[in-house]
Amino acid sequence: MLDLDLLHAFVCVVDAGGFTRAGERVHRTQSTVSQQIRRLEMATGRPLFARTGRTVRLTDDGERLLGYARRILALSAEAKAALSTTAPIIPVRLGMPDDIPVASLTKAVAAFAAAHRDLRLSVRCGLSLDLEADLHRGELDVVLLKREPGRPGARAAWAEHLVWIGPADAALLLADRSEPVPLVAFPLGCLYRNRAIDALERAGRSWRIAYECPNLSGIQAAVEYGLGVGLLERRALLPTHQLLGEANGLPDVKASELCLCVRDGAGPAADALADVVAAFCATPAALLSSAPVPRAA
Repeated sequence: MLDLDLLHAFVCVVDAGGFTRAGERVHRTQSTVSQQIRRLEMATGRPLFARTGRTVRLTDDGERLLGYARRILALSAEAKAALSTTAPIIPVRLGMPDDIPVASLTKAVAAFAAAHRDLRLSVRCGLSLDLEADLHRGELDVVLLKREPGRPGARAAWAEHLVWIGPADAALLLADRSEPVPLVAFPLGCLYRNRAIDALERAGRSWRIAYECPNLSGIQAAVEYGLGVGLLERRALLPTHQLLGEANGLPDVKASELCLCVRDGAGPAADALADVVAAFCATPAALLSSAPVPRAA
Protein backbone atom coordinates (compact mmCIF):
# COMPACT_ATOMS: atom_id res chain seq x y z
CA MET A 1 0.00 0.00 0.00
CA LEU A 2 1.36 3.41 -0.94
CA ASP A 3 1.99 5.89 1.88
CA LEU A 4 -0.51 8.76 1.85
CA ASP A 5 2.12 11.31 2.94
CA LEU A 6 4.31 10.33 0.02
CA LEU A 7 1.39 10.58 -2.40
CA HIS A 8 0.53 13.99 -0.96
CA ALA A 9 4.12 15.18 -1.49
CA PHE A 10 4.02 13.81 -5.07
CA VAL A 11 0.81 15.68 -5.92
CA CYS A 12 2.17 18.86 -4.31
CA VAL A 13 5.29 18.76 -6.49
CA VAL A 14 3.13 18.38 -9.60
CA ASP A 15 0.71 21.16 -8.65
CA ALA A 16 3.43 23.53 -7.45
CA GLY A 17 5.68 22.88 -10.43
CA GLY A 18 8.80 21.98 -8.46
CA PHE A 19 10.28 20.70 -5.20
CA THR A 20 11.05 24.10 -3.67
CA ARG A 21 7.55 25.51 -4.15
CA ALA A 22 6.04 22.21 -3.01
CA GLY A 23 8.07 22.43 0.19
CA GLU A 24 6.78 25.95 0.79
CA ARG A 25 3.20 24.70 0.45
CA VAL A 26 3.58 21.89 2.99
CA HIS A 27 6.04 23.83 5.22
CA ARG A 28 8.91 21.44 4.63
CA THR A 29 12.37 21.83 3.19
CA GLN A 30 13.15 21.00 -0.41
CA SER A 31 15.41 18.16 0.69
CA THR A 32 12.61 16.62 2.76
CA VAL A 33 10.24 16.72 -0.20
CA SER A 34 12.94 15.24 -2.45
CA GLN A 35 13.46 12.40 0.03
CA GLN A 36 9.75 11.68 0.06
CA ILE A 37 9.66 11.48 -3.73
CA ARG A 38 12.67 9.14 -3.72
CA ARG A 39 10.88 6.91 -1.18
CA LEU A 40 7.78 6.87 -3.37
CA GLU A 41 9.86 5.99 -6.43
CA MET A 42 11.43 3.14 -4.46
CA ALA A 43 7.99 1.94 -3.35
CA THR A 44 6.63 1.98 -6.91
CA GLY A 45 9.83 0.79 -8.55
CA ARG A 46 9.46 3.49 -11.18
CA PRO A 47 11.01 6.93 -11.81
CA LEU A 48 8.21 9.48 -11.44
CA PHE A 49 10.02 12.69 -12.41
CA ALA A 50 12.60 13.52 -15.06
CA ARG A 51 14.92 16.17 -13.63
CA THR A 52 16.73 18.66 -15.87
CA GLY A 53 18.59 21.28 -13.88
CA ARG A 54 16.01 23.05 -11.74
CA THR A 55 13.06 21.90 -13.81
CA VAL A 56 11.12 18.68 -13.30
CA ARG A 57 8.52 16.99 -15.44
CA LEU A 58 6.48 13.85 -14.99
CA THR A 59 7.64 10.64 -16.63
CA ASP A 60 5.08 8.41 -18.33
CA ASP A 61 4.87 6.37 -15.10
CA GLY A 62 4.41 9.60 -13.15
CA GLU A 63 1.53 10.60 -15.44
CA ARG A 64 -0.11 7.23 -14.83
CA LEU A 65 0.31 7.50 -11.07
CA LEU A 66 -1.01 11.07 -10.81
CA GLY A 67 -4.67 10.24 -11.44
CA TYR A 68 -4.54 7.35 -8.98
CA ALA A 69 -2.80 9.50 -6.37
CA ARG A 70 -5.47 12.19 -6.57
CA ARG A 71 -8.25 9.62 -6.26
CA ILE A 72 -6.56 7.82 -3.35
CA LEU A 73 -6.10 11.10 -1.46
CA ALA A 74 -9.68 12.15 -2.22
CA LEU A 75 -11.03 8.80 -1.01
CA SER A 76 -8.92 9.05 2.13
CA ALA A 77 -10.31 12.51 2.88
CA GLU A 78 -13.83 11.29 2.13
CA ALA A 79 -13.43 8.33 4.47
CA LYS A 80 -12.19 10.58 7.29
CA ALA A 81 -15.09 12.94 6.72
CA ALA A 82 -17.60 10.07 6.75
CA LEU A 83 -16.34 8.93 10.15
CA SER A 84 -16.22 12.40 11.67
CA THR A 85 -19.01 13.90 13.75
CA THR A 86 -19.50 16.76 11.30
CA ALA A 87 -21.22 16.52 7.92
CA PRO A 88 -18.87 15.32 5.14
CA ILE A 89 -17.50 17.79 2.61
CA ILE A 90 -18.06 16.55 -0.94
CA PRO A 91 -15.48 17.64 -3.55
CA VAL A 92 -16.79 18.57 -6.99
CA ARG A 93 -14.37 19.56 -9.78
CA LEU A 94 -15.46 21.53 -12.84
CA GLY A 95 -13.46 22.17 -16.00
CA MET A 96 -14.37 24.67 -18.70
CA PRO A 97 -12.73 26.43 -21.66
CA ASP A 98 -11.95 30.13 -21.24
CA ASP A 99 -13.30 31.14 -24.66
CA ILE A 100 -16.86 31.19 -23.36
CA PRO A 101 -18.60 33.85 -21.23
CA VAL A 102 -16.61 32.74 -18.18
CA ALA A 103 -17.87 35.54 -15.93
CA SER A 104 -21.53 34.71 -16.56
CA LEU A 105 -21.06 30.98 -16.10
CA THR A 106 -18.92 31.52 -13.02
CA LYS A 107 -21.74 33.57 -11.50
CA ALA A 108 -24.16 30.67 -12.01
CA VAL A 109 -21.67 28.17 -10.61
CA ALA A 110 -20.97 30.40 -7.59
CA ALA A 111 -24.69 30.59 -6.83
CA PHE A 112 -24.80 26.78 -6.91
CA ALA A 113 -21.84 26.55 -4.52
CA ALA A 114 -23.41 29.08 -2.15
CA ALA A 115 -26.59 27.00 -2.01
CA HIS A 116 -24.67 23.78 -1.27
CA ARG A 117 -22.36 24.45 1.66
CA ASP A 118 -21.60 20.73 1.96
CA LEU A 119 -19.68 20.87 -1.32
CA ARG A 120 -16.09 21.92 -1.97
CA LEU A 121 -16.09 23.25 -5.51
CA SER A 122 -12.96 23.72 -7.60
CA VAL A 123 -12.93 25.12 -11.14
CA ARG A 124 -10.23 24.84 -13.81
CA CYS A 125 -10.10 26.69 -17.15
CA GLY A 126 -8.00 25.39 -20.01
CA LEU A 127 -7.82 23.91 -23.50
CA SER A 128 -10.54 21.38 -24.28
CA LEU A 129 -7.88 18.79 -25.16
CA ASP A 130 -6.42 19.02 -21.65
CA LEU A 131 -9.80 19.15 -19.93
CA GLU A 132 -10.97 15.99 -21.68
CA ALA A 133 -7.76 14.17 -20.70
CA ASP A 134 -8.19 15.28 -17.08
CA LEU A 135 -11.79 13.99 -17.13
CA HIS A 136 -10.65 10.57 -18.35
CA ARG A 137 -7.91 10.49 -15.70
CA GLY A 138 -10.50 11.13 -13.00
CA GLU A 139 -9.13 14.57 -12.13
CA LEU A 140 -12.35 16.40 -13.10
CA ASP A 141 -15.98 15.47 -12.49
CA VAL A 142 -17.86 17.82 -14.83
CA VAL A 143 -16.36 19.27 -18.01
CA LEU A 144 -17.59 21.74 -20.61
CA LEU A 145 -15.44 21.38 -23.71
CA LYS A 146 -15.14 21.88 -27.48
CA ARG A 147 -14.96 18.87 -29.79
CA GLU A 148 -15.94 17.40 -33.15
CA PRO A 149 -19.73 17.05 -33.44
CA GLY A 150 -21.50 13.75 -32.99
CA ARG A 151 -19.10 11.95 -30.68
CA PRO A 152 -20.78 9.83 -27.97
CA GLY A 153 -20.60 10.33 -24.23
CA ALA A 154 -21.96 13.85 -23.82
CA ARG A 155 -24.64 14.72 -21.27
CA ALA A 156 -25.71 17.60 -23.55
CA ALA A 157 -24.30 19.37 -26.61
CA TRP A 158 -24.74 22.66 -28.50
CA ALA A 159 -23.62 23.50 -32.05
CA GLU A 160 -20.96 26.18 -32.45
CA HIS A 161 -20.81 28.56 -35.42
CA LEU A 162 -17.17 29.24 -36.28
CA VAL A 163 -16.31 32.44 -38.17
CA TRP A 164 -13.22 34.27 -39.35
CA ILE A 165 -12.60 37.61 -37.67
CA GLY A 166 -10.14 40.40 -38.34
CA PRO A 167 -9.35 44.01 -37.44
CA ALA A 168 -11.09 47.04 -38.91
CA ASP A 169 -8.54 47.18 -41.76
CA ALA A 170 -8.75 43.45 -42.48
CA ALA A 171 -9.13 44.06 -46.21
CA LEU A 172 -5.64 45.61 -46.29
CA LEU A 173 -4.22 42.85 -44.11
CA LEU A 174 -5.38 40.19 -46.59
CA ALA A 175 -5.05 42.21 -49.82
CA ASP A 176 -2.05 40.27 -51.17
CA ARG A 177 -3.30 36.69 -51.47
CA SER A 178 0.14 35.44 -52.44
CA GLU A 179 1.25 36.14 -48.87
CA PRO A 180 0.58 33.62 -46.06
CA VAL A 181 -2.53 34.33 -43.99
CA PRO A 182 -1.34 35.64 -40.59
CA LEU A 183 -3.16 33.58 -37.98
CA VAL A 184 -3.92 34.56 -34.40
CA ALA A 185 -4.44 31.24 -32.64
CA PHE A 186 -4.60 29.28 -29.43
CA PRO A 187 -1.71 26.86 -28.71
CA LEU A 188 -1.25 23.45 -30.32
CA GLY A 189 -4.11 21.10 -29.58
CA CYS A 190 -6.85 23.71 -29.88
CA LEU A 191 -9.79 22.61 -32.04
CA TYR A 192 -10.21 26.10 -33.54
CA ARG A 193 -6.55 26.26 -34.53
CA ASN A 194 -6.74 22.84 -36.18
CA ARG A 195 -9.92 23.82 -38.04
CA ALA A 196 -8.41 27.07 -39.31
CA ILE A 197 -5.24 25.43 -40.63
CA ASP A 198 -7.12 22.52 -42.19
CA ALA A 199 -9.58 24.86 -43.96
CA LEU A 200 -6.82 27.08 -45.33
CA GLU A 201 -4.77 24.16 -46.60
CA ARG A 202 -7.81 22.60 -48.27
CA ALA A 203 -8.42 25.94 -49.98
CA GLY A 204 -4.80 26.11 -51.15
CA ARG A 205 -3.94 29.12 -48.97
CA SER A 206 -0.61 29.33 -47.19
CA TRP A 207 -0.56 30.48 -43.57
CA ARG A 208 1.70 31.41 -40.69
CA ILE A 209 1.16 31.74 -36.94
CA ALA A 210 1.48 35.46 -36.27
CA TYR A 211 0.35 35.38 -32.65
CA GLU A 212 -0.23 32.51 -30.24
CA CYS A 213 -1.96 32.91 -26.89
CA PRO A 214 -3.67 30.50 -24.43
CA ASN A 215 -6.49 32.84 -23.42
CA LEU A 216 -9.38 34.43 -25.27
CA SER A 217 -8.70 38.03 -24.24
CA GLY A 218 -5.21 37.85 -25.76
CA ILE A 219 -6.60 36.42 -29.01
CA GLN A 220 -9.26 39.13 -29.20
CA ALA A 221 -6.72 41.90 -28.57
CA ALA A 222 -4.26 40.58 -31.16
CA VAL A 223 -7.00 40.53 -33.79
CA GLU A 224 -8.26 43.99 -32.83
CA TYR A 225 -4.81 45.54 -33.19
CA GLY A 226 -4.14 43.98 -36.57
CA LEU A 227 -1.62 41.24 -35.84
CA GLY A 228 -3.65 38.76 -37.84
CA VAL A 229 -6.98 37.04 -38.32
CA GLY A 230 -8.55 34.44 -36.09
CA LEU A 231 -11.15 31.70 -36.13
CA LEU A 232 -13.56 31.90 -33.18
CA GLU A 233 -17.11 31.06 -32.21
CA ARG A 234 -19.30 33.98 -33.22
CA ARG A 235 -20.17 34.89 -29.63
CA ALA A 236 -16.50 35.82 -29.05
CA LEU A 237 -16.55 38.68 -31.56
CA LEU A 238 -16.12 42.23 -30.30
CA PRO A 239 -17.49 45.47 -31.80
CA THR A 240 -13.92 46.31 -32.87
CA HIS A 241 -13.71 43.16 -35.02
CA GLN A 242 -14.74 42.59 -38.63
CA LEU A 243 -16.51 39.46 -39.82
CA LEU A 244 -14.53 37.92 -42.70
CA GLY A 245 -15.37 35.32 -45.29
CA GLU A 246 -15.00 34.15 -48.87
CA ALA A 247 -14.80 37.74 -50.17
CA ASN A 248 -11.55 38.01 -48.19
CA GLY A 249 -10.20 34.72 -49.55
CA LEU A 250 -11.04 32.78 -46.39
CA PRO A 251 -12.90 29.45 -46.71
CA ASP A 252 -16.00 28.37 -44.82
CA VAL A 253 -15.35 26.24 -41.74
CA LYS A 254 -17.72 23.52 -40.55
CA ALA A 255 -19.42 23.77 -37.17
CA SER A 256 -17.87 22.45 -33.98
CA GLU A 257 -19.62 21.40 -30.78
CA LEU A 258 -19.72 22.60 -27.20
CA CYS A 259 -20.55 19.62 -25.01
CA LEU A 260 -21.07 18.80 -21.37
CA CYS A 261 -19.52 15.60 -20.01
CA VAL A 262 -19.75 14.03 -16.55
CA ARG A 263 -17.30 11.48 -15.19
CA ASP A 264 -18.76 8.01 -14.70
CA GLY A 265 -19.54 7.50 -11.03
CA ALA A 266 -19.01 11.16 -10.18
CA GLY A 267 -22.07 11.14 -7.92
CA PRO A 268 -25.23 13.18 -7.37
CA ALA A 269 -23.39 16.41 -6.50
CA ALA A 270 -21.63 16.37 -9.89
CA ASP A 271 -24.96 15.60 -11.58
CA ALA A 272 -26.55 18.60 -9.86
CA LEU A 273 -23.69 20.88 -10.98
CA ALA A 274 -23.97 19.51 -14.52
CA ASP A 275 -27.66 20.44 -14.50
CA VAL A 276 -26.73 24.04 -13.59
CA VAL A 277 -24.15 24.24 -16.39
CA ALA A 278 -26.57 22.69 -18.89
CA ALA A 279 -29.32 25.14 -17.93
CA PHE A 280 -26.88 28.04 -18.43
CA CYS A 281 -25.77 26.81 -21.85
CA ALA A 282 -29.34 26.17 -22.95
CA THR A 283 -30.30 29.80 -22.31
CA PRO A 284 -30.60 31.35 -25.79
CA ALA A 285 -28.58 34.47 -24.94
CA ALA A 286 -26.01 32.80 -22.68
CA LEU A 287 -23.56 31.73 -25.37
CA LEU A 288 -24.06 34.57 -27.83
CA SER A 289 -22.45 37.96 -28.12
CA SER A 290 -25.02 40.75 -27.85
CA ALA A 291 -22.80 43.31 -29.60
CA PRO A 292 -23.38 43.91 -33.35
CA VAL A 293 -20.34 43.03 -35.46
CA PRO A 294 -19.62 44.74 -38.79
CA ARG A 295 -18.74 42.67 -41.85
CA ALA A 296 -15.66 43.54 -43.85
CA ALA A 297 -16.20 44.96 -47.30
